[in-house]
Amino acid sequence: MSHSWALGQRALREGWRTPEALLPTLFIPLFFLVVNVGQAGRIFPSASTEFLEGQGYGAFQLPSSLLLAASFGTAALFLVEDIEGGYFDKLRAAPVPRSSIVLGRLIAEGVKGLLIASLIVLVALPFGISLASGPIGFLLLIGLTALWSVVFVGFMQLIALKTRSAAATNSGGLIFFPLLFLTPNFVPRDLLTRPMEIAATLNPVTYVMEALRSLILDDFDWSRIWPGFLVVAVLGALMLVLNVRVINHYD
Repeated sequence: MSHSWALGQRALREGWRTPEALLPTLFIPLFFLVVNVGQAGRIFPSASTEFLEGQGYGAFQLPSSLLLAASFGTAALFLVEDIEGGYFDKLRAAPVPRSSIVLGRLIAEGVKGLLIASLIVLVALPFGISLASGPIGFLLLIGLTALWSVVFVGFMQLIALKTRSAAATNSGGLIFFPLLFLTPNFVPRDLLTRPMEIAATLNPVTYVMEALRSLILDDFDWSRIWPGFLVVAVLGALMLVLNVRVINHYD
């Protein structure tokens, strides 16, 4: 674990030296939050919309912004730079466990995810959004968002390791947008058309979104919260195994 933490610290310093890479991660999700609420907020007034639980439409949209912020995958682009610069080959030649090479960047991504999720939630609170689950819910909210960012960037790293191309890795990140919109993004799942409801039910991102939404709108509805954590646990384990396998067969 010491190797993983040392590599994680290096990745954190890498991100600290390029703060301009973090600005879109904050600006774009907040932009979508403002635009979506501005377009649909009057359609779903808090007083007469049952699924809002008395809050404004911004509370319903906040999880989408959090997931969007957690799905930029900039760490994978830094990995491509290491591959192109030869540093990745030095790591593979060093007496470092293959899992540590993977975990180092994922640890840094998790820390970054916690920071960005906290900032987005804190910026959103003054606009009338409140967390029904309280301080503990806030910790679970940013924790689940950070875990999703780790899972997402782990799969982005697979693209980076396979293609060794910044352009291909950057394009691979676009896969998240269809996944995000094939969710109950604007209304709950039971209000979707039948084909869309089926697609949303098969989409693992749906369960992460619904868990985040439950922490904002409900007071610890565990029937909605635990599936979100289960999804990131299963996908996280799969992502870690695949990353280590790819590095072991890297040539």
